[in-house]
Amino acid sequence: QVQLVESGGGKVQPGGSLKLSCAASGGIFSRYAMGWYRQAPGKQRELVARISRGDNTNYADSVKGRFTISRDNAKNTVYLQMNSLKPEDTAVYYCNAAFLTLEYWGQGTQVIVSS
Repeated sequence: QVQLVESGGGKVQPGGSLKLSCAASGGIFSRYAMGWYRQAPGKQRELVARISRGDNTNYADSVKGRFTISRDNAKNTVYLQMNSLKPEDTAVYYCNAAFLTLEYWGQGTQVIVSS
């Protein structure tokens, strides 16, 4: 059983930056593909960014060039650096760990982009 705890959310002005962290415990972190998803009010949860065990990354078109996902296997942590934030980035951001048929979610961290 893997536990995921997100942190780093908050309120920021448009154009600002935030860095989310997701600390994992209870499993072999390096085995998992890690992802960040988000869910805005009234919308479905969507993939924001994903990083494989081999550090291959992919991003939603809406965040390409602004967000960067990275992982530190020594710290069992995955990060999401978010720059040039827009109001439409407002959502609850969730961390995800996936390996074969196993999948785990964090509790989410709120990001609000507003002036």
